[in-house]
Amino acid sequence: MNWAGRLLNARETLPRMLLLILSGVAYLLVICGTQAPPTGPQWLLAGLAFAAGLLLHRRQPVNLLVQTLLFGIALAFLEDPTINQVGTAWALGELAFWAPRAVWIAGGAGLVAVTYLSLGLPGAGVGVTEAMLGLSTSLGMPILLGLVGRTTHQLGLQAARRTESEQRAARADERAAIARELHDVVAHHIASVVLRVGVARHVLPDLDPRVTDVFDDVHRTGTEALTDLRQLVAVLRDPEGVRGDAALTAIEPSALPAALDGAVEKARLAGVIVEAEIDPAVGSLDAVRGLAVLRLTQEALTNVAKHAGPSATASLRVRTAGSGVEWAVVDDGGGPTGARDVPVGGGHGLTGMRERVEVLGGTLTAGPDGKGWRVSTVLPG
Repeated sequence: MNWAGRLLNARETLPRMLLLILSGVAYLLVICGTQAPPTGPQWLLAGLAFAAGLLLHRRQPVNLLVQTLLFGIALAFLEDPTINQVGTAWALGELAFWAPRAVWIAGGAGLVAVTYLSLGLPGAGVGVTEAMLGLSTSLGMPILLGLVGRTTHQLGLQAARRTESEQRAARADERAAIARELHDVVAHHIASVVLRVGVARHVLPDLDPRVTDVFDDVHRTGTEALTDLRQLVAVLRDPEGVRGDAALTAIEPSALPAALDGAVEKARLAGVIVEAEIDPAVGSLDAVRGLAVLRLTQEALTNVAKHAGPSATASLRVRTAGSGVEWAVVDDGGGPTGARDVPVGGGHGLTGMRERVEVLGGTLTAGPDGKGWRVSTVLPG
């Protein structure tokens, strides 16, 4: 926040106090110095006013009480009480800026008025008009400035809330548009693929068993993708109606080991040799971390098949460590033919994995491991 913004912020009382102190010091050194050097009592009362302002700048009623007391002493003993008068006026303005109720402003103004009329008029040789002018300056201007600053601050907050509301509405419109595209385009095509694979299984009964297994796997994968898409569309259309990321694909914690075995089996069907070490205790994870482990495993094994090739060997390790869970997938790069092909920047899949892990308080580590690639994380409990 810039200095102008801080001066109009109700919570930022210190910058305004520092500005007042600098102005007071400049007055004593420049203006008073050209006429008559400030006296010792004048410096003493000014220093006390400055110190009280610094110490009590967040306790506006107490600050006004102390500043008014110093102002009364200055009226009684100093020829030029300007510093303490301005300090009292400033404290009154801060009170008006802060006051939760009008009674606080009325009480502060009454205190200053009584002090000024009691000690500023007797023997001073001033007329009623001059006295009222001085009183209005000490009361009216600070209260007016305080109320203007308070109103400006409140209008700024309302504008910020309105902007945030407009941004939420824009995000909701964007989510609705994405949901329509997912439903009308992606889901339609996947449903068509699932339907055609199902028809092919029935009209081609004498296929090689291996081809039938592939058809079954494609049909099962497409059906699961449709389910995930429908749930994702529901989240995009009504994000408040779900309980966060875990609601995208509901998975019972006890079913996590079997789901991980299914992800491993799919990778093996794609030709990747997978060595899996899955701790049965991961079945006790909560739904959010369980879903994260499953999605990380699916994405990592898909990346192995995509970038290391179907001849690659990968190892999956999932085990609990205290209240957290350790997860890692390492591949050999596709054997002796060469290093693993990794896209520059890691691709969108790796970015999504990293974001999912960071939401849960973990850090994803990904990088070369010999000729292959290693991706790992520890999800805290």
